[in-house]
Parts: sequence; structure tokens; C-alpha cells
Amino acid sequence: MRIGEAAARAGMTAKAIRYYESIGLIHPPARAQSNYRAYSERDVHVLKFIERARRLGFTLAECRTLLALYEDRTRASADVKALALSHLSDIDAKIAELKSLRRTIETLAAACHGDARPDCPILDELAKRDAS
Repeated sequence: MRIGEAAARAGMTAKAIRYYESIGLIHPPARAQSNYRAYSERDVHVLKFIERARRLGFTLAECRTLLALYEDRTRASADVKALALSHLSDIDAKIAELKSLRRTIETLAAACHGDARPDCPILDELAKRDAS
């Protein structure tokens, strides 16, 4: 199948597939006599694997590692779990950071009168210069 069909079946764009090929995340498929890329069912399966991993927030480097682990039938599941737990730790850190940002913005919004006056604590906070 051609790249457009493979992309549609994998839930991604043809541009993404070309990018993954250019960075070596996936192997370029064989070319048909017409010189078009000829994707197989296995290629689509790998693309779906990557798309699912990306939707779960795994980085391209982590996707590369996950693919290598997936293709290695002698892998230890502990290696896969360690990668997942590391990713989970990253997610927890991002959640904590977002909660902190939310509290800060909530405090600033509460301090703003939100009326016709020009003074605004939100803008004042953003305009503060660092002491460093």
C-alpha cells in the first residue's frame, strides 16, 4: 500500500511517516516498480505502535527504545516496566508543575479587579524584573 493509505490506517500523516523514516525511527519500506513506497501490514502495525506510544506521551527516543524492546524477543519485561515507570515519573512532575502554574494564575486572577481601571496585578507580576 502507498504512504497515504498506510498513514490513514495508522492514524497519522504521511509527513510524520516520512519524518520517522528520516530520523531512522522506522526503516524505509521497499519501493514498488513505480518508485512509490510500498508499505506492508507489518509496517502499518509498527506505525500504529508508534502512534499509540506518542499518544501516551512517550518521546521519540523512548519510542525508539520501546520498538527495540518490542522487536527483541529475549527482552526482559523489567526493562519495559522501568521505561514506563520513568515516563510515569516525568508525567507526575509535569502534573505538579501544571498545578503550581494553576495556583499562581488563580491567585493573580483573584487579585485583579477585572473592572475598567487600568491597574492590573496580573500585568504587574508579569512585568516584574528578576532580582538576579
